[in-house]
Parts: sequence; C-alpha cells; structure tokens
Amino acid sequence: MQNAINWFEIPATDFERAVAFYSTVLGTEIQKAEFMGEPQAFFPMDQADRTSVGGAIVKSERLTPSMTGSLIYLNLGTVENLEQALGRVESSGGKLLMPRTDIGEPGFIGMIQDTEGNSIGLHALKPAAA
Repeated sequence: MQNAINWFEIPATDFERAVAFYSTVLGTEIQKAEFMGEPQAFFPMDQADRTSVGGAIVKSERLTPSMTGSLIYLNLGTVENLEQALGRVESSGGKLLMPRTDIGEPGFIGMIQDTEGNSIGLHALKPAAA
C-alpha cells in the first residue's frame, strides 16, 4: 500500500460558500462539477500519478459536516504556505482553532474550523536542513 488514503470528501451544507472558503484559504482554484448526481469541487491532484491522493468538497444527503468525525490534514507543502493559509481562515469565514504548531520531525500543523462546521488540519513538512 503506497498511501493509506486515496480519496477524501469534505461535507458542505452551503456548497458555494465552502468552495469559496477553500479556494481562498488554500490560494488555489478548485474545479466544480457534478459527480454521481452530487455537486462536488475537486482539490488539485496529479492526474498522471496514479498514487496521488485526491479529494473533494461534496454537498450530499449522505454526509454531515462535523467537528467530531474523522480528521483530515491538507498538505500545504511549505511552512510559508501554511502561514498564509492560516492567515486567510478568519477573513474567509472560518475559525482558527490552533495556530501553526511545531510537531517535531513531521513538521508543522494548524487546525481550523471551516465555514461548514468541519474541523480540518493543515500540515507542512519541516524545511530541509541547509
């Protein structure tokens, strides 16, 4: 098994609000479409890499936003990107639950509550030693 996760879905009650929130906080375009009869917005992923992890914001009767369910961490790549994303959370309608926190060798994390009521982790690896 190359990755423990290959797909994730973040539930939304207000789809457009959730897409705007994640697009702004992550500083990236999120593609909207309908899949299997449900509105979904797909996070960027490497389509050529079959081991790449993908995910989407989904408006569905089968999913309910929650602060107490499964917790996912979105990869921000760099500490600078993590800081910028955390800085955009509250102005985009979310809540900062934990600022950038050093977790040792694995890098840095921050915790947010999105506009839909989901608890989401943001992660960045430690920079390589010079």
